[in-house]
Amino acid sequence: MGQQITDQIAFLTEARTALEELGVARDREKQLKQDEGKWGKTLDGEKRALEETVNSTVKKRRDAISTSYDEEIEKAQDKLKKARVKREKAKNQGMKERIAEETADLRKENRDVDGEIRKVLKGARVPSFCNSRWYFALFMPAHFGEYLAFLAAVLVCFLAIPYGIYMLIPGRQPLYLAGIYFAVIVVFGGIYILLTNRTKARHLETLRDARVMRDHIRSNRKKIRVIEKSIRRDKNEKMYNLEKFDDEIAQLEQEIRRISTQKQEALNSFEQVTKTIIADEILSGAKPKMEELTARYREIRRALDETEEEIKRRNLEITDKYAGYLGKEYLDPMKIGELMEAIRSGRASNISEAIEAVKADRSQQGSSARA
Repeated sequence: MGQQITDQIAFLTEARTALEELGVARDREKQLKQDEGKWGKTLDGEKRALEETVNSTVKKRRDAISTSYDEEIEKAQDKLKKARVKREKAKNQGMKERIAEETADLRKENRDVDGEIRKVLKGARVPSFCNSRWYFALFMPAHFGEYLAFLAAVLVCFLAIPYGIYMLIPGRQPLYLAGIYFAVIVVFGGIYILLTNRTKARHLETLRDARVMRDHIRSNRKKIRVIEKSIRRDKNEKMYNLEKFDDEIAQLEQEIRRISTQKQEALNSFEQVTKTIIADEILSGAKPKMEELTARYREIRRALDETEEEIKRRNLEITDKYAGYLGKEYLDPMKIGELMEAIRSGRASNISEAIEAVKADRSQQGSSARA
């Protein structure tokens, strides 16, 4: 930079040439950066698409394996469910037969007592409706349930029915309600008294005997319920001959465990071996295209690195050789052309005079424009 310039025009020509070559390199750098971005996106897109293809294919194959085993497990579970239902039915049937067997004597006794009640009532010419639960509840109650039934009948006859009739009458008045209650009392009370006189008063002793026999039947029914409850709570199932159902259920449960184990082994094998093979096959098929894209991208990247290095080198050369004489302002091909014109025209003999001449021309042109 400290050398004496002997040929001003040649120096400026070299400087302009160096700057133009730097501009060409920068244009090339700009284009290479655009190419790098475009090919980089293309390469990334292909990589993502390839990765998605691998993942999608792997997922489909894995799901196919899992679904196939799940179908077999579901079939076995359906069979197991049916076997358990059949076992439960067989157990219930066995309990029913056991209950029937262990309560047969009580049930027979109840039938015999019931027949005796009918015979006694018929022999005394007692109306057949007297041999009913409601009759004894209304006319000869003796147990809590019968007293509740008696109370319910009273509420229905002397509260619900009269009040319901009253609510159906348009223009309701308290006097109507009183009349309805009077009529209801007369009707139901009369019927009750009539039936009492025709049955209970005439056949009291017979009905008392029937009452005793009905209580005996009731006691037997309680015993039957106790036996039935005890049988249903009994955990011992040996007498029901359920072994064949238990064997079938055990085999099906073992089959489900076996299929589940095979499924897990198949999935483990898929994850450890088959998955890699599938990925390698897909990647192998896409390898030529990926290698072509990668090679093109690397070529652009290498060219860009070389261009950036070239620009760096040229910048340093221009700064070292020309910046000291021209200054940063005149490191431009067009401005250097103006300096060369000033020297060629004789208005300046060196670069410094040419710079001053160019400045003066610009100042004059600015004054003329303002004028």
